[in-house]
Amino acid sequence: MIKREEMLELTRRMTPARSSVQRIAGAYFDEEGYVDGTFNTHFLKLSQAERAKNLNLAKTILLSKTNEQLKEFKISAEKRKPGSIWQMLDGIRESGLKNDALLDVLYELIGEQFHPGHSFACFLFFGQYDVPVKGSDQEWQEGSEEVYTYLLCAVSPLVGEYEPGKPEGGFLYPAFRNRTADMEYINVFHEELFKYIVHG
Repeated sequence: MIKREEMLELTRRMTPARSSVQRIAGAYFDEEGYVDGTFNTHFLKLSQAERAKNLNLAKTILLSKTNEQLKEFKISAEKRKPGSIWQMLDGIRESGLKNDALLDVLYELIGEQFHPGHSFACFLFFGQYDVPVKGSDQEWQEGSEEVYTYLLCAVSPLVGEYEPGKPEGGFLYPAFRNRTADMEYINVFHEELFKYIVHG
């Protein structure tokens, strides 16, 4: 069960001036699912306006209706075999979005799985969130005991040339459960678009 307050906690660190997002990468696809172009850059190299626009895409995933649109799925141990989607996502996360070879494989998989009938974009966000300590009185305290390292994906239809619209699918990996990274879970937005992740 996803706790909405935990998703809201993550979005509070997604502002252009103070963002947990460190890197952004993505691909643009034509109507048939073929990659039409890619990009990969440090998030702070974007203009203030570009940062704000891209963060809105990311926040749309986290602010969607919890446990209705954004759902939690458990990753069984048998699904984590060598060559699995999970091994690939772990590698992409551990590289901080800097492994273009793994990204190309992921884009190819997405292009094979998605056939929405229109051109679309897949944006990936890599972030590290210093999880602040909460006291027994639920008040924030100084310091952090954990850094939550995550991948956030947003898939959007293109509404203009290289201009993504409102996301129609996405995921947060690993899940942010009980204010910590839980590698056994993933949060998926519109799971029908990510059947290969949800069902393996």
